[in-house]
Amino acid sequence: MNGEVKGWVSDEFKTLDLNSERLERRFSIAMSDLSDQPDASIWLASGSRSNAKAVYRMLANENFEKDSILAAHRDTVVERSGGHQVLLAVQDTMSVNYGNHTKTKGIGYCCEKTLGLNVHSCILLTPDGIPLGLLAQSSVTREENNSRGQSREDKRARPIEEKESFRWLETMRTAAANAPERATLVHIADREGDIYELIALAQQMEEKFVIRAVHDRIDADKNHVMQTLRDSMPVGKTTLAVPANHKNNTAEREALLTIQYQYFNINKPKIRKNDPGMEPSVGLTLIRLAEESPPEGTEPIEWLLMTNLTVSSAYDALRIAGYYRQRWKIERFHFVLKSGCKIEKIQQRSVDRIELMILMYSIIAIHIMQLTFLSRNAPETPCDLIFSEIEWKTLHRAANRTKLDRERPPPMAEAVRLVAKLGGFVGAKSDGMPGLKVTWIGLSKLYTLVAYREYM
Repeated sequence: MNGEVKGWVSDEFKTLDLNSERLERRFSIAMSDLSDQPDASIWLASGSRSNAKAVYRMLANENFEKDSILAAHRDTVVERSGGHQVLLAVQDTMSVNYGNHTKTKGIGYCCEKTLGLNVHSCILLTPDGIPLGLLAQSSVTREENNSRGQSREDKRARPIEEKESFRWLETMRTAAANAPERATLVHIADREGDIYELIALAQQMEEKFVIRAVHDRIDADKNHVMQTLRDSMPVGKTTLAVPANHKNNTAEREALLTIQYQYFNINKPKIRKNDPGMEPSVGLTLIRLAEESPPEGTEPIEWLLMTNLTVSSAYDALRIAGYYRQRWKIERFHFVLKSGCKIEKIQQRSVDRIELMILMYSIIAIHIMQLTFLSRNAPETPCDLIFSEIEWKTLHRAANRTKLDRERPPPMAEAVRLVAKLGGFVGAKSDGMPGLKVTWIGLSKLYTLVAYREYM
């Protein structure tokens, strides 16, 4: 909004190479302006007609490529990963509705009757859930519903390369190629990732995974693995805090879960028996965490997870379940993109430009999430890791309504609470920690104050 480049943007894209210093400068300004007001249009966020037109020219420039932006961001992600021995690569798909964009070049359908894109992203997390960045992002828009008229068996029989689910395999390859070499990368996926081809690819590439199981597959002894595991002896128990669900009118409770696990050799599906290039079987451990005695009228909790990580104790099973619990961070990533950055309101003339804008907002969303979850997981970290001096000093003044500057940067937890306070966070005991929504609202107000501080 003020034509200046934010410190976090400079740090994030220090290796960016667009074959033009002017274009790189324009991109950095655009990212700074959009992060000031992630829910605003380009015109409003840019602050002037000339700045907005410069952004549109940037998006139309043939040298402004998505791969270059993502590559520079990933360089910083690798650097930011530090000395972590284990990192989580969480992938999932988000449908983005552009139902009114009938004249947008290249637009198709995100589902049978709705215009839009299916955006598939992979974010990198620490084991305790701090977002480090984006490893991969791709999108597809369907020209038409090309599966209409096909039987279920016909759909299943198509080669994986001809299915939209192939994106899970491609994303695993991309994530593995761009993750830090020194860390063990664990790929995390929900039920949609329960694909034999994905598991076989992980075995071939020697990649680790934790996937929510949905198919009761057949093992080498022709047993159904889920039922076999359910009939096995438990190895331990654990408790899980279940938050209140206002939609279902259920109160917060503590659930007692039974732990079971067993190793299986899973056979290749019969429908793929004529595919010689596919692994004939894969070895994996199936973990079950299940609530045996739920409250009356409550559906019991049951997690069934597949993994090729070593499981030799209840402790190992719980550690791996802990990895999977971080999968919800990609749901929050989608929430920030849709509700905070308003990506479904992007107005561009082509799908290519929409994809560029979604990538830019994705990196801004990661930045917002880093603030929120760093404050929870590393509360004593000095906030100048994220905020510039003028930003944290302005934050201190505005949130505390004082004219006195603070001498040293506050710790991250305090800084984020002050940001959230600007966003409407009251801070009562029952409120808990600030969430993502009040954080992005507060950041928008903070950056506006910083932009105009010198004139005040």
